[in-house]
Amino acid sequence: MQTNWRIGSLFGIPLFLDPLWFVILGLATLNFGVAYQELGTALAWSAGIVMALLLFASVLLHELGHSLVARSQGIKVNSITLFLFGGIAAIEEESKTPGKAFQVAIAGPAVSIALFFLLRLGSNVLPHTNPLRIMVGDLARINLVLALFNLIPGLPLDGGQVLKAALWKATGDRFQAVRWAAKAGQILGYSAIALGLLVDYLTGELVTGLWIALLGWFGIRNATSYDRVTILQETLLKLKASDAMTRDFRIVDANQILRSFADLYLLETTPSQVYFAESDGRYRGMVSIDDLRTVERSDWETRTLESIVHPLTEIPSVEESTNIAEVINKLENEKLSRVTVLSPAGAVAGVIDRGDIVRAIAQNLGLRITEAEIKRIKEEGIYPQGLQLQVIAKSTINS
Repeated sequence: MQTNWRIGSLFGIPLFLDPLWFVILGLATLNFGVAYQELGTALAWSAGIVMALLLFASVLLHELGHSLVARSQGIKVNSITLFLFGGIAAIEEESKTPGKAFQVAIAGPAVSIALFFLLRLGSNVLPHTNPLRIMVGDLARINLVLALFNLIPGLPLDGGQVLKAALWKATGDRFQAVRWAAKAGQILGYSAIALGLLVDYLTGELVTGLWIALLGWFGIRNATSYDRVTILQETLLKLKASDAMTRDFRIVDANQILRSFADLYLLETTPSQVYFAESDGRYRGMVSIDDLRTVERSDWETRTLESIVHPLTEIPSVEESTNIAEVINKLENEKLSRVTVLSPAGAVAGVIDRGDIVRAIAQNLGLRITEAEIKRIKEEGIYPQGLQLQVIAKSTINS
């Protein structure tokens, strides 16, 4: 599996390189080196590598603009990664309002435009005979192109994020705004692939056409990812604990002695079985097998289950109306294998674990997840890697 390389940090934000970054670094060096041949071979290739590195320094500053504005809103930035198609800031959650989302989205292009004006000013004060004038002027234009390209209105580009913020403000529905912005990104992606093929056919510029088509493919893939995550977020908010819970537990008599309980249940069931003790028509609490083992065997003949139960008010629980995103967060934050679901009257309505959650989501979205896979999730307590439910649930609630 491909692993990014950490190269340091900036303002406390980890910086990573995707190994494929070296491909575009080499292509950029080749492009600039050929363009600067009039400076002489040695100087041209030296200038080429310097310009390639400055290009990615510009990309890094662009992403840093997004990151610092996000951090100013109290949002955690996990990393900035430079890769084949530029850079990406891994921002943990969505801004709270359309206005704040716009600020994060526009920050990157704003940094690039500011760099354009500063570099343009710098090139104008340098002598015409100085090779640095050409390089600084080229870097200024690169930053302008970087800003304008990223302002194209379709996800995953910054312009798509700006469009999302505008649609969010207009409709009041963040999820709908993301879907529309993602659809715009998909349309632009397919258009880019068509344009790339057309360029190749009409001009014979295979590299240029292929690069445009690759950018289109990257756009489609990421816009589709935005759309799928949004659908999953909506599902996590729509589904309630009552939709996923099961009755996979036993009700036992709170008045029976510990010896009787041990003889009846411990040898015939799995260690993960859940027990709730009741008497006189009321739940008294949950029975923990670990607590039973701490009691002296000599006391098993006299003590009842009620003496060791954990009251329902003291065990991890959620209400039937709790959305699944909150259930997932509770499971992860408190490192639980399951939670108890309580009815409005405070009685046990069911239990819910990670396997139950995945089953409910799969049924709702039409995903093909077998009962064998559900069983594995229940046993291991780990969600399928492709769903990333912990991360998505956290960002859903925080947003």
